[in-house]
Amino acid sequence: MILLVLGFIILIVGIVFRSIETVARYARGFILAGLVVMIIGVSLSCLIQIDAGQVGVKKLFGKVQPDVLESGLHFINPLYEVEKLDIKTQNYTMSGIHDEGQKQGDDAIRVLTADGLEVTIDLTALYRIVPADAPRLVRETGVDYEYKIVRPITRTRIRDNAVYYEAVALYSSKRDEFQNRIFSGIENDFKKRGLLLENLLVRNITLPAAVKSTIEQKIQAEQEAQKMQFVLQKERQEADRKRIEAQGISDYQRIISESLTDKQLQYEQIKAYKEMALSQNAKVIVIGKGGAPVILDTKQ
Repeated sequence: MILLVLGFIILIVGIVFRSIETVARYARGFILAGLVVMIIGVSLSCLIQIDAGQVGVKKLFGKVQPDVLESGLHFINPLYEVEKLDIKTQNYTMSGIHDEGQKQGDDAIRVLTADGLEVTIDLTALYRIVPADAPRLVRETGVDYEYKIVRPITRTRIRDNAVYYEAVALYSSKRDEFQNRIFSGIENDFKKRGLLLENLLVRNITLPAAVKSTIEQKIQAEQEAQKMQFVLQKERQEADRKRIEAQGISDYQRIISESLTDKQLQYEQIKAYKEMALSQNAKVIVIGKGGAPVILDTKQ
């Protein structure tokens, strides 16, 4: 289009030069140059390249055309204005961490739960444009669909659904259920506008400081209780072991006291004397009562 305008200007200059005698000899060259530039401009205006991962939406005097230009090189009416849209997966992040989301500063979503507490949610929406619906998206919304559709619908749906959950449940046991619920609502709203929601990531849920402190104390108390149960179980096992050991010793002593006789004791005494007599280092004198033998070391 720029070359077309430039060629037209050169052509007008050439026509003007024809009426001026001093420069009339240059008029023909300007006219030819203007025509050549205009022809080149028209040719280039008829060709347009759509890159991979994009589609083109044609507009003629502000009216959106229903057909879509796929990736590649296309020959079109030079009067068409082509809006190129990215159909690859895009993400929109709303986070309380600085420079992490699309907007600067704290952009986390603050919602009220069923128990009246304020919870802060960081979230990322993964979505893409449906190629066949690209003309409708441009006609009804425009190219700034992130701020007209993605951001407001996502934040609204999260706030609308958070009121059905208590803060602690939203933080723990009901987190997946909450994520599936808002995904379903946002997916339907996106589909009506020509967008496809691929995934919804609830990245972080921050509870009020007082609630968080209460949860931490509860978890600590549960851990202490579990630890005490372990200690008590260990003590019970130790008491059982000692009880079994004492019972075993008692049974042993009872069996010994019931089975030993005087003759058995004399036999054991004789065996002990014999072992002492055969020992190489024994220098023992044993004087037994009632005529027990005297053992002397005769090796010296």
